[in-house]
Amino acid sequence: MARAPNARVREIAEAFVRHMHAFAREVKLTEAEYGIGIDFLNRIGQATNDRHNEGILFADAIGFSTLVCLQNNGDNGATETAAALLGPFWRMHSPATANGASIVRSPTPGPELFVSCVLKDAKGAPIAGAEVDVWHSSPVGLYENQDEAQADMNLRGKFITDAEGRFSFRSVKPAGYPVPTDGPVGDLLRAQRRHPYRPAHIHFLAHKDGFKTLITQVFVDDDKYLATDAVFGVTRHLVGDYRRHDQGTPPAPGMAAPWYTLDYTFVMEAGEAKLPIPPIK
Repeated sequence: MARAPNARVREIAEAFVRHMHAFAREVKLTEAEYGIGIDFLNRIGQATNDRHNEGILFADAIGFSTLVCLQNNGDNGATETAAALLGPFWRMHSPATANGASIVRSPTPGPELFVSCVLKDAKGAPIAGAEVDVWHSSPVGLYENQDEAQADMNLRGKFITDAEGRFSFRSVKPAGYPVPTDGPVGDLLRAQRRHPYRPAHIHFLAHKDGFKTLITQVFVDDDKYLATDAVFGVTRHLVGDYRRHDQGTPPAPGMAAPWYTLDYTFVMEAGEAKLPIPPIK
């Protein structure tokens, strides 16, 4: 590897081999266990397709995705909004949606939700013209690509922040859900006697030139799995105030009690605007 012309490739490859050899020595890996490990990696690849990414799910389930995320975001704690893992369900081409409009694109029973957000820079100034992707699971805990009963792109939308850095939308309150367990990651969780559940949350991806792309999630504050998220994605910064309303004037016409509201402020760091590779199509 010393002849590799790219210094970063050389550094990563050397460290990877060094730690893999150290791992095998530490656990005294047997030949049978080695074979199981190779089969596990092969099955991850075989379980990945246009609608599901088992590789991302595996990285999530061992906390690796969150570790990489936390190492590369936060500006040493100077920002108020922590980044979070992308997850395996982001699709790049969500439909453009007007501020205040609904992202419910097919019948989706559940408590109504109105979300109001603002994007600011590190000095507190609003960020206008940012593109914000939103996606979340349904009240039965399924994303639309997992559920034939939902229309394509249901509970997904793309918004542009106004002059005050604001965007808003109507939806339904998401539910927590188990990560897919019919592949090798499910086998891993069962072997470790771990539950597969994620607490309810909404995903956000904010993108604008001059700012580091913000990928994050806002979790429902009363979810019982906040402290034991199967993919280690929850931080205190990411727990939102999903407030229930049983009376009063709803924030949008046609909403009936009880409804929920979420108000949240995101802070974007200065940096390079770069979109991730979509884990599914």
